[in-house]
Amino acid sequence: MSTEQTNKTIVRQFFEALNAGDVNAVVDAYSPEGSVQTMGNTLISGEAGYSELHDAIGKIFTVFPDGLRFIVHDMVAEGEKVAVEASSQGEHVSGQSYENDYHFLFEFQNGKLLKLKEYMDTEHVTDVLCSGMRPPFGGD
Repeated sequence: MSTEQTNKTIVRQFFEALNAGDVNAVVDAYSPEGSVQTMGNTLISGEAGYSELHDAIGKIFTVFPDGLRFIVHDMVAEGEKVAVEASSQGEHVSGQSYENDYHFLFEFQNGKLLKLKEYMDTEHVTDVLCSGMRPPFGGD
């Protein structure tokens, strides 16, 4: 199996674990040097290193008690990178329906996830996940 095929298989398993609410399996996909970066300028934007991953991923299931389901629409792999187009759906603890579209960029090293970048509709994130609240203008 090629590097690209192996990495795409790992990505599929990553989303299966996330859809199943298996935080440990999601974290196990990462290298000890791994991190996830949520792009944009929202209250949930930023980067979490390996030591923060379990708590960061676990928070998803705190605000989506019935889970957040991801549907992968397309994947392209080259070398150690896999680009994914996906969408999500779930019910937020506020009772609001949450559906978003994503682009994920997975970067691997030695069969482990080194860096995950998550791009999505940040306005929808602000409206539903952040209750309309935004970071202070010009804030970090």
